[in-house]
This record gives sequence, structure tokens and C-alpha cells, in this order.
Amino acid sequence: MSVLPPPRPVDEWTGIDPAALPVALLDATEPVVVRGLAAHWPAVRAGQQSGQAASEYLIGCCGPATVNAWIGPPEIGGRFFYDADFRGFNFQAERLRLDAVLAALQHHAADERPPALYVGSTTVDTCLPGFRTHNDLGFGAIAPAEPLMSVWLGNRTRIAAHQDLPANLACVVAGRRRFTLFEPAQVAKLYIGPLDFTPAGQPVSLVDVTAPDLQRFPRYAEAAARARVAELGPGDALLIPSLWWHHVEALEAFNVLVNYWWRRAAAHQDAPIDALLHTLMCVRELPPQQRAAWRALFEHYVFAADDSTAAHIPDHARGVLKPLDADASRRLRARLLQKLNR
Repeated sequence: MSVLPPPRPVDEWTGIDPAALPVALLDATEPVVVRGLAAHWPAVRAGQQSGQAASEYLIGCCGPATVNAWIGPPEIGGRFFYDADFRGFNFQAERLRLDAVLAALQHHAADERPPALYVGSTTVDTCLPGFRTHNDLGFGAIAPAEPLMSVWLGNRTRIAAHQDLPANLACVVAGRRRFTLFEPAQVAKLYIGPLDFTPAGQPVSLVDVTAPDLQRFPRYAEAAARARVAELGPGDALLIPSLWWHHVEALEAFNVLVNYWWRRAAAHQDAPIDALLHTLMCVRELPPQQRAAWRALFEHYVFAADDSTAAHIPDHARGVLKPLDADASRRLRARLLQKLNR
């Protein structure tokens, strides 16, 4: 049986002012841990006391909105995933009030084999109105809009490795979380599942990072050798750069995390995953020589594009080769829609 090397700890930064987060942190291209970044939050101080205290604090902030809760039987061991034949999932999703979920978590806190309970990616301002009044960080460097703040909570859960388009600053409020991270280039070694049938919208790795099956997923050993790991307690924060794969384990009977998401892109820019899906339809099934030709075109016009790419064309005639503003993007989108709807 192969023994995987331990992952390398994520680098830690100190001296970060939570009221004025520096651009160097927000634009970091590798993961960064900042211990105690949110330690001044009242919610974190409650989480440092106990799960019960943190739960009571959050209940005091709860509004009437419902949230999307995942509920799985004890047999899944907290790993929310596909079912055995990949026709569905091993959990059910229900719309519940957040205070009802918090009550259920406390009810099962002492159970040896509790049901797996999880609420993910829920906008704080919707379900916890007023939370940010006393629990927030300073993002003055983020423009043009403030980042989206979301809450994640549950018991001992495991979320399969996935990647998010926005950059992510994750702050633990209660409990402990272990993140295992992989750089984007490791995608072929993570055995990603379906692109269009996913547990929560993002494709996920089929490898169980806590107990990898190297006979079924042998290339994962190479990804594991380059993995980073961070274990966070209440008040600690982790910066996850855009598109870094991350597997998340919640290690206590009660865990709460708040994260901030933002994207350094203009509002008129569509999600790149749409371009990937269109390319799958248009390019993947072409003969090898044609795929190679299109690879060269993508490299020239997209991945290696610079000021010289269209410098030989008069400015007024460059069309889509010019930087695209909102109006140009709108026209291009309309043109593409017309072609797609043929």
C-alpha cells in the first residue's frame, strides 16, 4: 500500500490589519493563512467559548429567510457526494430556516453517529441581517464593489475538492476546518467528475482526499505530493486564490465559517466556464490536426495575447481584437446568441 507524503503547510502571514486588508494579500496567487485575522469579532469570541455559545449568537442574528440545507444519513460519514451509480446524490436538499438548522445541530451535537447537516454558500445579509455590523473586515482595496459575504455551517462534514472562480477569504467563526489545496495545474491528477451534473454547481474531484484509492486514481499521488494544507481555528483566515482546488473538512460537532468572494474582472465579462463548454461542443471532436490548429489560434488570440497581437491592424478596424468594454461585449454576446439559436 502506497504511503502519500504529508502535504506542505500553507504559508502564514503576520501583521495584517483586519480593518485595511492589503492588496498583496487580496491579490496573492498562492494560498495564505492569517492567524487571528477575525479574532476581534463577537461571533468568533462566542465560537472560542463553545459551539453552543456560537449557535446562540447566530440565532440572535437570524432573519426569517430560508436556506438550502443538505441532510445525509450517518452512513455517509459527513462526505456529501454522488450516490453509488452517479444518478443522484447521497444527501437530500431542503429549504429550512437557519435557526431551525442551528437547533438541529445542537440537538445532535452529542450523538455518536449524527446525521450529516450542512448549509453552504448562503449570503450573510439575507439570512443573518445585521451580522456585518460587528463582524466584518476592511476591503477598501476591492473595487468597484464590496465582496460578497457568505456563511457555511454544519457538523463534521467533508466537501470534495472543487474550485471557485472568485478569490476567496475564508474566516473560521466556530469549530475547526482543514483545507487541502491544489494548484489549478493539478486538474488532470484530481479525477474531476461531471461538468454538468454536480452537487453544488462546481465540478468536484472524485478522490476522497481523506482516504484516496490509489488503485482507482493513481495520478492523485502526484497531486498529493504538491498539495498544501491549512488547519484553522476560530478567528483564523485562509486566502484561496481564484481557481485553486480545495477540499474542506469540518472537524467538530459544530462548525461555522464566513467567507468573502470577489472577482477582479469587469461586470460585463461572462464566466469562463461558458467558453469551456462551448469549446467542448465545437472543438473537442475535431480531427487531431484541426484541434492542434485551434490550439495555436487560442494561444495566439487568448492565452499569449498582448499589445502586439493586433498592432498590424488599424485601430478602427480591430473589432473584437480591441479591449472589450460593456457595449462591445453586449454586441458580441448578441452575435453569439444569434449563432447559438440557429
